[in-house]
Amino acid sequence: MTKIKLFFLIGLAFSFYSCSDSMGSQSKEGLKVGDKAKDFSLKNVDGKMMSLKSFKDAKGYIVVFTCNECPYAKLYEDRIIALHNKYASKGFPVVAINPNNETIQPGDSFEMMQVRAKSKEFPFPYLRDETQDIARFYGARKTPHIYLLKNNLEVAYIGGIDDNPQNSDKVEERYLENAVDALLANKEVQKNVTKAIGCTIKWKES
Repeated sequence: MTKIKLFFLIGLAFSFYSCSDSMGSQSKEGLKVGDKAKDFSLKNVDGKMMSLKSFKDAKGYIVVFTCNECPYAKLYEDRIIALHNKYASKGFPVVAINPNNETIQPGDSFEMMQVRAKSKEFPFPYLRDETQDIARFYGARKTPHIYLLKNNLEVAYIGGIDDNPQNSDKVEERYLENAVDALLANKEVQKNVTKAIGCTIKWKES
């Protein structure tokens, strides 16, 4: 093994280790399945304010709390893009929200969000939760953390995207896709809560 490859693997392992409490359980605070979420008005990377009601023909919403810097968020970026491309035309667009405190995580500033969105060509809005009020209301604790909402803002699913953050080719259970497919078929979501796996949100001091 070359020294360059060894240093890369060590750096990657350290990045995952630094995502403290990455396997933490769903918070007891915030929204629960069956609760009504609330709409919001947050600034998109294009500088415009956006809300859920901005999507006139939506049947529901895939709200993803995520960020630029977390290794888990990076691993899921392409899968989140694919989810939007698959489901937006069916009425379930992705709405990504970055709540991280840029003082702790400078790479999650609004300017760096713009850079990331352009680099990855995000097809979905990438919104800045500057006050962190929305993340706190929803009960988000991880990046990524999913809240699948019905059109009336009732929460249908909370948790992770699938069962394998590290390798998309080895996913055995697609929690979020199964939940969206159930709603599209007018069925109940069978597994409506799973563990969100990712880095802890970097909070501002209360």
